Parts: sequence; structure tokens; C-alpha cells
Amino acid sequence: MSDTRASKASPLEGKRAALKLSPARQVVFAVLALVFLGLQARLWFGEGSVRHVASLKDDVAELKQANAKLAERNRLMAADVKDLKQGTEAVEEIARKDLGMIRKGETFFLILEQPGSTE
Repeated sequence: MSDTRASKASPLEGKRAALKLSPARQVVFAVLALVFLGLQARLWFGEGSVRHVASLKDDVAELKQANAKLAERNRLMAADVKDLKQGTEAVEEIARKDLGMIRKGETFFLILEQPGSTE
């Protein structure tokens, strides 16, 4: 009976011996595990992480929208400058609207509403 137990125990002991690591291999394995954990931590939590990259993409999208609005405003301002340089119609329009100027021979009517009227 002891022979059967010894024969059954020997393959199990052989597997245990194969799984047991030498101290140098244990140190290398521990260092590799720490490096792996450090890289995973940086991937998920540090600068350049997945969350950080996603927030940067959102910031870029917002800045592109703001740049598009500013580009449109600049285009309109450039068109106004061109109109002011080339003709007198734009200058006259601004003078009439903002300064209340009138031409010679024109009659200006100012209609005032009474404060109590609802019509």
C-alpha cells in the first residue's frame, strides 16, 4: 500500500517542484508584476490616461467650435472693412443709424409717444 501512495504522491510532488520558483526568479517575477501594475495605474489614472485623453478631446472640440464662431465674426468684420474702404454707402448708413445725420434737402420727423398711451 505504501507503494501506491508513493507512486501517487510523486507526480504531485513533481508538479509542486516545477511550480516552485528559485529566489532569483521570484525577484524577477515580483519586479515584472510591479512594473505591470505601475503601467496599468498610469494608463487609468495618471497624465495621459484614458480619462485625461477623453477630457482633452472634449476641450479640443469646444475650442474648435469657439474658433469657428470667431472665424465667422472675423469674416463679417473683414467684409465691413471692405465696404467702408470701397464705397460711401456703408459710411452713410452708419452715420444715419448711429449719429442721426440727414442729407441736405431731407426733412427729419421725430415721433414721440406719450408715456401713458398703450396703442
